[in-house]
Amino acid sequence: MPELVCTRLLPFPRERVFAALSDLDQLLQWWGPDGFTGTSETFDFRPGGSWTMVMHGPDGTDYPNLYRFHVIEAPARVVLEHPDPAHWFELTIGYDEVPGGTELTWRQRFDAEEHFAQIKDFVAAANQQVLSRLEAVLAR
Repeated sequence: MPELVCTRLLPFPRERVFAALSDLDQLLQWWGPDGFTGTSETFDFRPGGSWTMVMHGPDGTDYPNLYRFHVIEAPARVVLEHPDPAHWFELTIGYDEVPGGTELTWRQRFDAEEHFAQIKDFVAAANQQVLSRLEAVLAR
C-alpha cells in the first residue's frame, strides 16, 4: 500500500497534543487544509466509534466526510479510517515524547497506487498545512 509519512516536532506535552484530536472543539479548529472549516455532525471518539463532519472549502464547496476510529491508545496513538471508496485511506497518528515536546508522526496509507499517484502532491502539501494549523491551535 502506498503511504505518505510526515513528522512534526511540537513543543508541547504529549497529553496536550493528543487532546487537540480527542476534544472536538479543538479538532474543528485545525482539521483540514488552509482555508477550510468544519462542521461536526457526530463525534464518537472511541475504538469502533465514528466521526461524521463536513469540510467547507474556501470556495463554498462542502465535502462530507466519515472517519472510523479503529485504535485509540491515549496519549500515544490513534488509527482511523476514511472509508470513502473514491478516496480511501487509513491514518495512524503517533505521539512520541521527545526532549522538547512531542514528535507527531502522521502516516497515511492509501489503497490504490493509481489514485495515490494522482493525489500525493496535493495531500502531502495539505498534510503540512493541517499540522501547521494544529501547531497554531496548540500555541494559543
